[in-house]
Amino acid sequence: MGIVSPGFAGRRREGTNLPPGQYLTHDFPVLSAGPTPHIRTEHWEFTVTTETGEVRKWDWAALLALPAEEITKDIHCVTRWSKLETSWKGVSLDTVLADVETGADFALAHSYGGYTTNLPLDDLLDGQAWIAYEYDGEPLDPEHGGPARLLVPHLYFWKSAKWVRGLVLSDTEDLGFWETAGYHEYGDPWREQRYAGD
Repeated sequence: MGIVSPGFAGRRREGTNLPPGQYLTHDFPVLSAGPTPHIRTEHWEFTVTTETGEVRKWDWAALLALPAEEITKDIHCVTRWSKLETSWKGVSLDTVLADVETGADFALAHSYGGYTTNLPLDDLLDGQAWIAYEYDGEPLDPEHGGPARLLVPHLYFWKSAKWVRGLVLSDTEDLGFWETAGYHEYGDPWREQRYAGD
């Protein structure tokens, strides 16, 4: 089974500020490492587990009760497509983590379906990351990570874990699914950090 939806295509547009090696698409390609989970919002839960074992939880109603933001950001996939000025709605990780006491340096995002990805905690703060639940004015479709996904647009899009269900904070960095399969541990599109060693 392929991981890219059939029929999508794109080309680099001259004069567009794209990271090196990327081309512009107006589609929203669907990539996945396995089957798409379908999580009903009444069963959805997001947890943050600190390095000391403290656990904070939000159900869907609690997430929607948090202050939401409208986000417009470019996104960049490791498979070389970029989509400009995408529109999202979600809750900033600054808001989610505001009352979480931690001295951790790293986070491992966990998704429904078993997917994980690692990020420095600093990359989830200061207005850089959200739990997004709407795309282009509509509830986020399951194939794009709904009901909620991590949105970390300054890194390659595999770091924006679909179907997000929690973060585990740690003093040490544990690599996630794609990182253990050879992808770069950080994933900066402007430095073309696609694979380990880039």
